[in-house]
Amino acid sequence: MDITDILKNNTDSKLRLIQELVPGKQITLAHIIASPDAVLYQKLGLNPELDYNRAAIGIITLSPAETAVIAADIAMKTANIDLGFVDRFSGTLIITGLVADTETAIRAICDYCRDKLGFAVCECTRT
Repeated sequence: MDITDILKNNTDSKLRLIQELVPGKQITLAHIIASPDAVLYQKLGLNPELDYNRAAIGIITLSPAETAVIAADIAMKTANIDLGFVDRFSGTLIITGLVADTETAIRAICDYCRDKLGFAVCECTRT
């Protein structure tokens, strides 16, 4: 039985979802998508005017979530990137730019968080 079945069969009862955050200082995802398809930009609500052949999307997830604001600042000061999405509540940052700039920004964020803030940092991956 999945959530759809529960909602259909239990119209009288209330469904309660609990979201749990684990405290800690960490980067759990740092990924670069090199030369993504144009449809991926559109589905994410990113700027479709970019040169898709030379561009990249960088995705990073941080905890505590407010660190996404610091990460966005580091990314913008480190490389010629555009902010696609910053969420201080979920700790998600999405950036776009040329592959080299996007990778430079993601690596700068990881280095700063590890070396200056004492974060546990995952491996930076790229597809």
